[in-house]
Amino acid sequence: MSVVRVGTRGSALAMAQTKALAARFAGEVEIVEITTKGDVDRSSLQQLGGTGVFVSALRDALLDGTVDVAVHSMKDLPTAPAAGIELAAVTKREDARDALCARDGLTLAELPEGAKVGTGSPRRMAQLRLARPDLEIVDIRGNVPTRLARAQGDPETGEGADLDAVVLALAGLRRLGLDGHATEILDLIDFPTAPAQGALAVEIREGDAVARAAVTKTDHASTRAAADAERRVLAGLEAGCAAPLAASAEVVDGMLFLTAIAYATDGSRRLSASHAYTLDSTKPAELAEAARDVAERAVTELLDGGAAALVHEAREPRG
Repeated sequence: MSVVRVGTRGSALAMAQTKALAARFAGEVEIVEITTKGDVDRSSLQQLGGTGVFVSALRDALLDGTVDVAVHSMKDLPTAPAAGIELAAVTKREDARDALCARDGLTLAELPEGAKVGTGSPRRMAQLRLARPDLEIVDIRGNVPTRLARAQGDPETGEGADLDAVVLALAGLRRLGLDGHATEILDLIDFPTAPAQGALAVEIREGDAVARAAVTKTDHASTRAAADAERRVLAGLEAGCAAPLAASAEVVDGMLFLTAIAYATDGSRRLSASHAYTLDSTKPAELAEAARDVAERAVTELLDGGAAALVHEAREPRG
């Protein structure tokens, strides 16, 4: 079998998760670093528009033959299908929860009034404002070590911190071996996570049987179904990956459960919908039908409650 070229972003996290995943691919692989718009433009995700900023360059490299496989954090993937590209695998989800990384080992409840908390996610901003209206939320960008240093200082000197805490995905911290910096794991009741958070998406050129054979054993059927349900909520609300929207699905005890929540970015309002589908089997076709069913019902309920206005508000230009 020829060498399979695996494209990924060049950040420490992207490289770490891609190398760990590629070690499970069949045959010999070569990691190819691709620079995306989201890596070079330091604007906020809301200003960038969110959708596709970490993905487009990887897909271009796939289509022009530079790479044979592209690995993405699935939460960054646009919901619209891409011509000529096939989603060959969705990996088993890592712990999807968010983590607070604060100075002095503080938890969210222990942060002082007016504390500065950094995040680049409109969803997390809304959730933090709901939980602690007194906090000052700071829009930040950068790789995981850079964001950690904003709250906890330089790893060697402890200097340079200008925030009291940051919120990061626990999955990313674990993949980098940095989860010891988490001072609190945020519960899924008050801090449900982004659609497909914690899962990786593996794309190939449509019809590339060699690449498909190389990656197919990394596909995890129940994670694919759960992520599909979550992302269908995004699509149904015509929201991008930077929208203030949480969606969490899981397959358990013969059922697919989905909860989706849309937020006002200022934390003043939230709309939620929860639905379930009883499975007769865990065959791919039924899992796919279950994902469609629960997502459609959740979207209908959210739209009836006025979620479209929240999503539209979040997409309005700022500043």
